[in-house]
Amino acid sequence: MAMSSWKQKEFAFIIIYAICFYIFIIYRSLKLSHDHYQQLRGLRPGWLANRLNDVSDGQWRNFRGNIPILSAVFGAFTALATSLRKFYHLRASGMSIVWLLISLIYLIYLHGACILFILSIASLNFLLVKIFARTKYFPYVLWTFNVFFLIFNRVYEGYSFSILGHQWAYLDSFRGTFRWHICFNFVTLRMISFGYDYHWAQKDSRFDQEVKHIQRCSICKSGRTCYLSLQERSLEEEKYSYSIYLCYLVYAPLYIAGPIISFNAFASQIDHPQNTYLSKDVALYGLRWTFSLCLVELITHFFHYNAFAISGLWKQLSAFDVFIIGYGVLNFMWLKFLLIWRYFRFWSLLNGIEAPENMPKCINNCYNLESFWKSWHASYNKWLVRYLYIPLGGAQTKLLNVWVIFTFVAIWHDLEWKLLSWAWLTCIFYIPEILLKSVARAFQVESTFWKFFLQELSAISGAVTITCLMIANLVGFVVGPSGINFLISGFLHKEGLPVLAGILFTFYLGTKLMFHIRDARQKPLS
Repeated sequence: MAMSSWKQKEFAFIIIYAICFYIFIIYRSLKLSHDHYQQLRGLRPGWLANRLNDVSDGQWRNFRGNIPILSAVFGAFTALATSLRKFYHLRASGMSIVWLLISLIYLIYLHGACILFILSIASLNFLLVKIFARTKYFPYVLWTFNVFFLIFNRVYEGYSFSILGHQWAYLDSFRGTFRWHICFNFVTLRMISFGYDYHWAQKDSRFDQEVKHIQRCSICKSGRTCYLSLQERSLEEEKYSYSIYLCYLVYAPLYIAGPIISFNAFASQIDHPQNTYLSKDVALYGLRWTFSLCLVELITHFFHYNAFAISGLWKQLSAFDVFIIGYGVLNFMWLKFLLIWRYFRFWSLLNGIEAPENMPKCINNCYNLESFWKSWHASYNKWLVRYLYIPLGGAQTKLLNVWVIFTFVAIWHDLEWKLLSWAWLTCIFYIPEILLKSVARAFQVESTFWKFFLQELSAISGAVTITCLMIANLVGFVVGPSGINFLISGFLHKEGLPVLAGILFTFYLGTKLMFHIRDARQKPLS
């Protein structure tokens, strides 16, 4: 009873602290943006209260500017595909051809003649899969082929048609509006997914716990089919056809940015559209996306976090202001990717294809690396677990797996040293967490004191992990390896150390708040 009373008081204190913390962050962010806007790059006249809008992030600027045309295009695609399905009662093979033709039109606009490179590499991959899928060395063939093209596509910047001969050089004038080798990163993941799913289909079904799964899964028990069931069930041989394979690789709603869906799940839903989301659920999903868009517009009009980062002006600020900018940039990045991924997933849902949700949890509700990655690019995390982590040995070789996985993730994003730095920093921060979790699982305690002690230790560990996550992501995606020395030196001196202590204390309380949220969700309803 005393412990319950203490927890209530602790919770009340944390809430008050959080309110004061965010009030001050908002006040200081507004002042920074107001005082330095003339020195910032990437600000444009906004539409809200005569304020400047921060469109310094190229990815966000391009996506935001193309929302109207993308919506018109996907709306037309959806109307056409839905009409043809209903009118002709099309199943998998028919719908795959419909979506393949629609998607190829979309790709021709995006990439022009470079679509020939995509189709050529994809066709070679299909042949390799069909030839070697039944052999024991198939995984080596699949990975070698795909990693080779992943790297060479970037090294040669998407190639030039002139390498095929002078008679082909004129095609270099028709390369479309979007670099094909950037989008091909996602195509690579789909080609590997198709290869493994077909390879596993040649054996016994890997989903040997289906009955137990249905008993546990609320979606499957209700008569619908969850994503896991769609992914794990092997398909009939005819579903691994060339037309369905190509349709999967270039499916328009998910082509540019995902989310990433496995081949089995895609092919199942192109035959029988998803039934997890009802029409009202999809409509509500679209409304929530619109609300998130309004939130980002408010943030970019009033807080110019990203402009501070790309302008290099953050180096002139105090340690606490550097923290505010870094914290703001990461929250902006989270919202940016949430909007991009959920936009394309929304259109996919309208067309009957459910892909895994990216960012199912807020960035401010993650206190360890494992939960962070499961709730950031969640569909990519599922892909990595299924096609890389488990084939490498899973939990038995976890300490080695993380190095291979994060190195691949860095190379998959781009061939840059700052991304490799991010990957290896993440591994360095991840290994202690893995070891601590192993010790915690082996060390079961019953006494109230030891439970309290372990929870406090976990909260301190969470504060350190959140700080390390901020550093790793800022190095990888904002300031680069050269900025890490400035970040460290900025906080490890007389003026910076109190700020660092305050940050760690704030993240400690934030972790405790996450514990309270977790406990409230686990508590049975009375």
